[in-house]
Amino acid sequence: MSRDLPPLNALRAFEAAARLQSVSKAGEELHVTHGAISRQIRALEEQLGVSLFHKEGRGVKLTDAGQRLRDVASESFERLSSVCADLRRQQAERPFVLGCPGSLLARWFIPRLDRLQRELPELNLQLSASEGELDPRRPGIDATLLFAEPPWPADMQVHALAPERIGPVLSPRYARHAELAGQAPAALLGEPLLHTASRPQAWPQWAHAQGLAPAALRQGQGFEHLYYLLEAAAAGLGVAIAPQLLVADDLAAGRLVAPWGFTDTAAQLALWSRPGDSRSERLADWLRRELRRAG
Repeated sequence: MSRDLPPLNALRAFEAAARLQSVSKAGEELHVTHGAISRQIRALEEQLGVSLFHKEGRGVKLTDAGQRLRDVASESFERLSSVCADLRRQQAERPFVLGCPGSLLARWFIPRLDRLQRELPELNLQLSASEGELDPRRPGIDATLLFAEPPWPADMQVHALAPERIGPVLSPRYARHAELAGQAPAALLGEPLLHTASRPQAWPQWAHAQGLAPAALRQGQGFEHLYYLLEAAAAGLGVAIAPQLLVADDLAAGRLVAPWGFTDTAAQLALWSRPGDSRSERLADWLRRELRRAG
């Protein structure tokens, strides 16, 4: 079917002038000048080959052709406005599904979920936990919050939120806590270290940043997921390594301590979404505020 129609801006200018019976008022409604409306109407008349208005006193009046076009244009714009409003309402009512690693979800996001729901009630958030490799493009997911290293893919909107920092943590209940806490990082080379299969590079990364030989590290008890690793550390079972963000609440509460501080990695905490999703923009802004509040 042919779509040989005049430009939309010209039709909008004409419809507003015809409905308001004033070129000046049409300009005010559309936030353009009187002259811009007049030019759009002249261009429309030239394309159609008919006059749409004629002078009447100090104003203008629709011609027969103008009345016909006004009736159709007004109805069409009203229908378009109604459909667009309905689509926006459906989008707002549809749950916004956020994918997130289970450890990040449990240890940082969920404790702040009540505040998020109060401050962004229109988001209608639904959470999807996952461990291992997360695919931000998988169906059914609107956005994914995760630690990842740039460069970012061109087909995704990536909101970088904060650099990742990792470091060793242990509980004051750990039997060797007092002995280890006052020593240099090299003291950990002889310690059986708690580790996780989901982040095998964490300890070697940290050792390299401290100028220590990663091969000298001694691996102790392993865990499938980071969440279990940190629970084991909090229970006093050994020294674990973790992103600072995920243990911030434990450090504040005294459940864990970080005697050797935290070291930057190449990764960033980032929110990934498809381009043009305004809900992701709002969530990213909220996450930045929350990170500043916690920082």
